[in-house]
Amino acid sequence: MSAMRVTRSIALVLLAASCGNHKYYVAAAPSAPSYAIAERAASGDSFHDWGKNPWVDASKDHLSTFAADVDTASYTLARRMLGEGALPPAAEVRVEEFVNYFRYAFPEPAPGSPFAVIMDAAPSPLLPDHTILRVAVGTRTRPSDEHRPAHLVFLVDISGSMNAPDRLPLAKQSLKILTNNLGASDTVALVTYAGATRVVLPPTGIAHRRDILAAIDALDAGGSTAMASGLDLAYEQAMRGVAPGVTSRVIVCTDGDTNVGPTSQDELLRIIASRAAAGVTLSTVGFGMGNYKDALMEQLADKGNGNNFYIDSLAAAKKVFQDQLGANLEVLARDVKLQVDFDPAIVARYRLVGYENRTIADDQFRNDRVDAGEVGPGHQVTAMYELELTPAGKLAPAPLGAVRIRYKAPDGDAPASERAFAMAAPPAATFAAATPDLRFAFAVSAFADVLRGQDDATHWSLDAIEQVARATTGDDADRRELVSLIDKARLLRGAPAQVAR
Repeated sequence: MSAMRVTRSIALVLLAASCGNHKYYVAAAPSAPSYAIAERAASGDSFHDWGKNPWVDASKDHLSTFAADVDTASYTLARRMLGEGALPPAAEVRVEEFVNYFRYAFPEPAPGSPFAVIMDAAPSPLLPDHTILRVAVGTRTRPSDEHRPAHLVFLVDISGSMNAPDRLPLAKQSLKILTNNLGASDTVALVTYAGATRVVLPPTGIAHRRDILAAIDALDAGGSTAMASGLDLAYEQAMRGVAPGVTSRVIVCTDGDTNVGPTSQDELLRIIASRAAAGVTLSTVGFGMGNYKDALMEQLADKGNGNNFYIDSLAAAKKVFQDQLGANLEVLARDVKLQVDFDPAIVARYRLVGYENRTIADDQFRNDRVDAGEVGPGHQVTAMYELELTPAGKLAPAPLGAVRIRYKAPDGDAPASERAFAMAAPPAATFAAATPDLRFAFAVSAFADVLRGQDDATHWSLDAIEQVARATTGDDADRRELVSLIDKARLLRGAPAQVAR
């Protein structure tokens, strides 16, 4: 991403935007006859199909390079659709956002390194002669009350389309949760946009928390949607907080619609990119369904050096703005790239499961002008691979390769750093012998692969995937929820069912 100065300003923005000059596709129903499309209120939702990563011959290309991604919106949105009795469109499912929604056990990073790395593998329980590999990177957790001083600007979409219980009212509750978890050195500004934009609250210290909460409470929905002018005004407020050692971020909360002023994705991304270069980051938070522009929300957050979330409940708001506030508020490493180096003597071919819109050309790994991903304290980045081993790899199991991580410091223009981590052990002898985290992460990725219609997953059994997930849930409520979602999807696929579109 853009080079950042020692100072950074965070403005929290609630966005609603259309697709403009870019095409976004509502996924058609999968070809299986058990799927039937039914009209529903969410017919205005749109998603972009990024395709699926191909199988790669390791003897021709042994490097797999991609940007870190810690977004989770795809999982939360799919959860809502399944809960309402509809299979998510294939284009809505981003495997990495499913896998990275969950927490896994990590060792502490070694002294002097911001990252801990896990590489473990095992035979696939679904496809004979296939091996699964987990490449996982975690950072040291930091208590939320130890984050750097933050200057936050809430840009809230209050257009008429936000006038529904799961939109502006839920957004207001979410922002109050966030406000109540900020520290004494933090400030908040509140900007709204509909047919017009205005500063509801100038930058205000948390010592005046009651004033901030009252301003949020007083928001009402009505009017058309002018996102671009709202962004300009929010960034204006955010720039006032740029100072050494301060985080300044724009958080955008919206139902994803815009109909007044500049609305094309390119125009909005240009606004955000210029302000990211000046030190202001941006995150997007989505609400509601019916005109939700999923791909736009994701791209705005990527260009803004922030994160993309979807909030469907108070529990989801607490997860993002309370339980994981420290990770989602602060940047620990910028432009984080991962490069997995496979040993072609052991690995015949491989495919990266997910990260289709985050892949980077291998020769761009050390090009520090190439935009990549941001990682905060306590974040985890997990990638899953499916492999076929060479005859030698099957005969004498051995470590499959190594991973390199390249990243920049959160502030300043110092050269990027690079670290290498070798895989220490060969794949487990059996899937049952693999770690519970590897087995669960595989269940998550396999479930997402089925939902998005991955060729290899066409005949995979959701019953078998559910059994793998159930055996590794423990007492984790999020993991138990996944088991229930797999069960819902299995029932929907087994009978005529609607596909959200």
